[in-house]
Amino acid sequence: MLAAPGVFARELKVLVMGDSLSAAYGLRTEQGWVALADAKSTRYAFHNASISGETSAGGRSRIVAELKRVKPDIVVIELGANDGLRGLPVAQMKQNLEAMSAAAKKSGARVLLVGMRVAPNY
Repeated sequence: MLAAPGVFARELKVLVMGDSLSAAYGLRTEQGWVALADAKSTRYAFHNASISGETSAGGRSRIVAELKRVKPDIVVIELGANDGLRGLPVAQMKQNLEAMSAAAKKSGARVLLVGMRVAPNY
């Protein structure tokens, strides 16, 4: 069931931990999906902590500090494509994503894990 507009007393903070797809690589920052979502939304305040080239290990090493800085209600994790491109072990990526998700949940945030498909030749 969706809540009626105006039901929420404040904006919900969304922390985005991603790679170039979320960091708007090759675009002006305001053209990226995170900035566009932030500009369109009256309910969510997006905080973009994405870094082009980021791997799941990099995100894992940074998430605790970002959670403390932003204090998000929701964490979007969009990582894994660079792990695949670099041929990093899937088990290692899984551990990193699980650790990030656990840290976010421990902070009280809900988690949205964005799936990545890696080409079969990787």
